[in-house]
Amino acid sequence: MPPPDGLWSPNRRALTAGLVSTITLIAFEALAIATVMPVVAEELGRVDLYGWVFSAFLLSSLLGIVIAGLMIDRGGLVRPFLAGLALFAAGLIVAGAAPTMEILVIARFAQGLGAGAVPPIAYVAIGRALPEGLRPLMFATLSTAWVVPGLIGPWIAGVVADALHWRLVFLGLLPILAVAGLVTVRALQVGVPDRPPSPDSAEHRAAAASARRLPLAVLLVVGAAALIAGLTGAEPPLAVGLVGVGAVVTGFAFARLTPPGTLVARRGLPAAVILRGVLTFAFFAADLYVALALVSVRGLKPAEAGLALTAATLSWTAGSWIQARNARRFSARAFVASGFGIVTLGIAAFGLVLLPGTPVVIGVAVWAVVGLGMGLSYSPLALVVLRDAAPEAQGAATSALQLSDVLGTALGAGIGGALVAAGERAGDLALGLAGAFVVAAAVAAAGFLASPRLGSRDGRPMVTTEARPEAAPPPEPETHG
Repeated sequence: MPPPDGLWSPNRRALTAGLVSTITLIAFEALAIATVMPVVAEELGRVDLYGWVFSAFLLSSLLGIVIAGLMIDRGGLVRPFLAGLALFAAGLIVAGAAPTMEILVIARFAQGLGAGAVPPIAYVAIGRALPEGLRPLMFATLSTAWVVPGLIGPWIAGVVADALHWRLVFLGLLPILAVAGLVTVRALQVGVPDRPPSPDSAEHRAAAASARRLPLAVLLVVGAAALIAGLTGAEPPLAVGLVGVGAVVTGFAFARLTPPGTLVARRGLPAAVILRGVLTFAFFAADLYVALALVSVRGLKPAEAGLALTAATLSWTAGSWIQARNARRFSARAFVASGFGIVTLGIAAFGLVLLPGTPVVIGVAVWAVVGLGMGLSYSPLALVVLRDAAPEAQGAATSALQLSDVLGTALGAGIGGALVAAGERAGDLALGLAGAFVVAAAVAAAGFLASPRLGSRDGRPMVTTEARPEAAPPPEPETHG
């Protein structure tokens, strides 16, 4: 029997089950899409838009986070949750029926808007409904929402795509989404106080900060989209213009939304913020194309290719536990440097799978090693941010960390996709994939070389745990933007 005051006590189990099931669903969808995308691209064509399927989702999720934060400030969690759920469901329906890759990209944009609403709603619900002593346990429980999808998500998606049709990977999630949504809405209505936050509350200040950041967030998304569009195959004069303008606009907005000195990796907190984006760029510029390499170049079935994604997800979790258990012995800087080094070597080694003579099983094993490197290095960067930020600025600092995290993932997906598209246009998909892996490894190597910028203060051990980036609740209340 659950303890009377625990997360699974009668008065709290609905909220716990609702939040866990919602995040599990989003996690399953993220891993499933990466697995079946080679099949989708084969049917719909337009491989040049392959990266956009992921970048559109990630960029729109930034807007979803900000918009949800603004709605939360009006007092209710149900309205923004229902709006996010409706957008996510609409995206699933349109994606499942998409006749072209262009429509699929639009559907993913809608999904991202909906998914972006989940983290701030989850965080605020936890803050309003749970006593302080239960909050760490809830976040630990939510972090496990990636374990089951990591174990079975890619395999199930691959089997469905092989035996039935890839469209069912999208459409089949709708009944589960409906059940999870109903449970969560009921829990939010009954178990979470639905009130406007007071003007002097942290929640109100967070949403006010979101309102101030909204124009810059829109500018950042537009700039990043222009940059990726320019790289993805526009005519040369237009491409140069889009890349130039996109880079300037993205850099300007990013600099305004992050601590001073972030773009130049100033020692300490700014370096930690930019290195988080560098890390996610490097990993996802390769990870999102692992299945494409294994299916379209090496001839595996999607279910078989999904084993590599499963291996990386599980080893990421193992790496997180290793650094958590040894955080009293080693510094965050040591974990970050070793993680970047492992990711660099692992991505470079995985590129060998593109050669016909390389056993495919080596690719699966190597990608598990890359996941281990991510687990070692991802969480300690958050510790540096929390350590170096003043107490009154921790919300803004963790918001900047989350922003760098998502932007790095989106740019990695987009630039990796641009290189894959270039290879496809040249008639050599393997060459394009090799380019994506080379860029990913080079960026990871740059992160390794920059890791000493975390600062001399980081010579002491630190303690933390943190989950994978996607769909995890932000670490501080003020991360709505």
